[in-house]
Amino acid sequence: MIRLFKVKEKQKELAEANGGSPLKRQSAGELRLHKDISELNLPKSCAISFPNGKDDLMNFEVSIKPDEGYYSGGKFLFSFEVSPIYPHEAPKVKCKTKVYHPNIDLEGNVCLNILREDWKPVLNINTIVYGLYHLFTEPNHEDPLNHDAAAVLRDNPKMFESNVRRAMTGGYVGQTLFPRCI
Repeated sequence: MIRLFKVKEKQKELAEANGGSPLKRQSAGELRLHKDISELNLPKSCAISFPNGKDDLMNFEVSIKPDEGYYSGGKFLFSFEVSPIYPHEAPKVKCKTKVYHPNIDLEGNVCLNILREDWKPVLNINTIVYGLYHLFTEPNHEDPLNHDAAAVLRDNPKMFESNVRRAMTGGYVGQTLFPRCI
């Protein structure tokens, strides 16, 4: 027990010598997230960035550039907000790029089962990124957030492909203007 106090005293002395404030204690969620990020094995078409700096691991962005499918050539940015109780709660993921997609609504909400009812603590950030990537290579019209896009994909795949291209090049689909993301 005495050794434990000596270790804590030494940490406090080190912190004071390095500028004053004691070392910030990491939550279990931060520790797990740090492990997940250090073990990331992303496809070449995906990248992770930390807009608030490496000190804020709980908020980061992932960009996905699909190299196949309807969305090939586009660049889509997702924000991740990770709870302190991660991995017991799935990260909050939003698409920051306005996209014509059956599983992503115009506000950026994402319909991916592992972010909702199928989340389990054994899943990790790598799994989510691959799930998001899969949404672009195989959009799913059966569980939509954007019902109009889902109906077009289901009933007229050629028209859906045309709408996706128009949206990605910065055009209108219906009454909605999409910014260029290609």
